Amino acid sequence: MSTQAPEKHSFQAEVQQLLDIVINSLYTDKEIFIRELVSNAADSLEKLRHHQLKGETVFDDKLPLEVNITTDDTAGTITIQDFGIGLTEQELVENLGTIAHSGSKAFASALKEARAEGSDPVNLIGQFGVGFYSAFMVASEVKVYTHSFRPEGENLLWTSDGAGSYTIAKTEDTQRRGARIVVKLKEEFKEFSNKSRVEDVLKRYSSFVPFPVNLNGERVNKIEALWMRNRSEIKEEEYTEFYKFQSNAFDEPRYTLHFNADAPLLINSLLFVPKENIERFGFGRMDAGVSLYCKKVLIDAKPEGLLPEWMRFVRGVVDSADLPLNISRESMQDSALVQKLSKVISGRFIKFLLDEAKKRPEAYEEFYKQFGIFIKEGITMDPANKEKLAKLLRYESSLTEKGKTTDLESYVSRMAEEQKEILYLFAPKRDLIESGPYLEAFRSRGREVLFLYDPVDEFVMSHLGEFDGKRLVAADSSDAETEDVSADSEGETLDEETVKALCEWLEKEALSGRVKEVKSSTRLVDSPALAVNADPYMSPGMRRMMQAMNQEEGPQFNVRLEINPRHALVHKLNGLREKDGDLAKLVAEQICDNSMASAGLLEDPRSMVKRIYSLLERI
Repeated sequence: MSTQAPEKHSFQAEVQQLLDIVINSLYTDKEIFIRELVSNAADSLEKLRHHQLKGETVFDDKLPLEVNITTDDTAGTITIQDFGIGLTEQELVENLGTIAHSGSKAFASALKEARAEGSDPVNLIGQFGVGFYSAFMVASEVKVYTHSFRPEGENLLWTSDGAGSYTIAKTEDTQRRGARIVVKLKEEFKEFSNKSRVEDVLKRYSSFVPFPVNLNGERVNKIEALWMRNRSEIKEEEYTEFYKFQSNAFDEPRYTLHFNADAPLLINSLLFVPKENIERFGFGRMDAGVSLYCKKVLIDAKPEGLLPEWMRFVRGVVDSADLPLNISRESMQDSALVQKLSKVISGRFIKFLLDEAKKRPEAYEEFYKQFGIFIKEGITMDPANKEKLAKLLRYESSLTEKGKTTDLESYVSRMAEEQKEILYLFAPKRDLIESGPYLEAFRSRGREVLFLYDPVDEFVMSHLGEFDGKRLVAADSSDAETEDVSADSEGETLDEETVKALCEWLEKEALSGRVKEVKSSTRLVDSPALAVNADPYMSPGMRRMMQAMNQEEGPQFNVRLEINPRHALVHKLNGLREKDGDLAKLVAEQICDNSMASAGLLEDPRSMVKRIYSLLERI
């Protein structure tokens, strides 16, 4: 082998500025240079294939379209070779040394403006195709052996240490078509001449490069980029295998969503829902599980802001060729574009779940048991999607059997024409709701009431506010519309003057300081009394949440007590207040505490227990 005397060239000033930024401050992880060089090699192979398809004459045309990487930990080198289009001497000068045809020209212009404005030049780098220079982060010297695909091409050697100049020489070294980049590693980066270290980087970033990537003779990228294939050609077992690989999982996916879009962005996406919600087992908050790719090359394994936070349980990949990326491929510059991408993907995912809920309701119920908490989180944290997410909520109700649920759309379809509110009640269990006093009036008039068992549900309902133009209202609040059902109650009612006097005695004497108001109720049938939280902004569940956040005192409840003037206990209380005021006061307090306990408003039952013993002593 012999090489003619090399011809020395100087980098143009703008290219040297670019090199300084790349070497000193651009990339977070030095390993990125491997991804960049492999990506460039794949691009070169793609261009070569295009020329072949056009029927052009290609030098050394029997070579396979593949990327070959070799490591030498003795010499401290890593070599990336492709059999792509290669470069002529003029192209070497134009693409690696000047700004004539490389992305450096656009970069240089942006750099000049940024410095004039005092901005950070790193944030301006994007879409410039200059990933080749990333090799100088770790290299003491870079050599590029190349031969153009054109038959008249020559064997050339481009050499530089990145310090301001480079040389180009014609060489008699037998060079195959394409390019062979030899990176002589600095001492502190010798790790990249280790096979296992390089293999780890390749598997993380280049597993789906559309050409074989071989490391020391062994193929690394064995898993296919399924998201780029036609759905009709893919078997379920292929999806499962890909899910396990991409998610590092051992189970099978519960749901698989494979979709493509060309507007407003070109998107190829493959999303999975796992079988289990691991947050339920106390393993902490899940990390985002959807990776971002551009033309099958990993951009970010956990891209911030790509999907709403509530979708963190979803696994898979999103690939978009329309993304303007910064040179390091580590972040996206156009936040508006990221929002568009997020809107499309989250919208398609919600639509998918809605379709599944209609087509396979039993399977959706199983999904909801595992992941319903994320839907609820989305309603409170994702205003753009909360109305659509509300359609995915599922609750038992007064019209469903135990264990069976309904949705808000179905509830609205069953509402009477004059009904303006969607009613709900919260309690830890169904039987507590059904045995309480708040269901009486609504059940008597055929009003459906949703049963909420999770403390967060009250917050969700409060945040949602309304659905399909109907207000969401707690049936145990003073805000709920009620009808007079007193006629359904057995027994004669106390006369109006007696009721007024009893209510005044309860409010101002027996229960003074404990309730804000006492009034006669028209919505009770079988119960003697009920306590109503008159504050629409502070439900019992909300107060418990505030206490859990160490706000122990918190705002006090604004309680209204309603009594049933037809109930036998109320009749006896009225008679007792005239005969034995002290005992009547104990009974009144007990009725109040019983009502508050049913409403979830009683926070300290100790005084109630003590009073019960006092009452028992009077038997």
